[in-house]
Amino acid sequence: MSLQIRRATPADAQAVSAIAIATYTETFGDSYPPQDLYAFLEEHYSPAPQRRELEDPRSVVWLLEEDGRAVGYLAAGANTLAHADAVDGDVELKRLYVLASHQSGGHGARLMEAFLQWLDHPARRTLWVGVWSENLGAQRFYARYGCVQVGTYHFVVGDSRDLEFILRRP
Repeated sequence: MSLQIRRATPADAQAVSAIAIATYTETFGDSYPPQDLYAFLEEHYSPAPQRRELEDPRSVVWLLEEDGRAVGYLAAGANTLAHADAVDGDVELKRLYVLASHQSGGHGARLMEAFLQWLDHPARRTLWVGVWSENLGAQRFYARYGCVQVGTYHFVVGDSRDLEFILRRP
């Protein structure tokens, strides 16, 4: 098994879309009515929005690939989480998704390390992360990198409103 991390380009929009849909469905697919899940995935994770994100100079995406096939990714960009302490130039970790078949191998940490190296060079920037209030594993993961809860918001998928925590690493 040969796992590599590389920066994604707009040419990777289809691959990023495929891994985004696969990992989101794998992790949260049972949480929403099928029609709501499908509409959410189409609006946010289909190739067109992925291409827009990859073309945005404020965004960055790393792919975790096994023999050239995406098995995980990390996407970050300009912060959109509403908080009184947020300022222009802050960065939001939008998604850190790894297929279940590749979890518990340190791959999420490898993606996070690549991201933090980028985030802190040449100057350290404030990191914001939104995480589902019931995802205790993700909360522990981000805490290892200095992220602390500073607020809440609701993440909407169809008629569902999930309580999310706003985490910040100063």
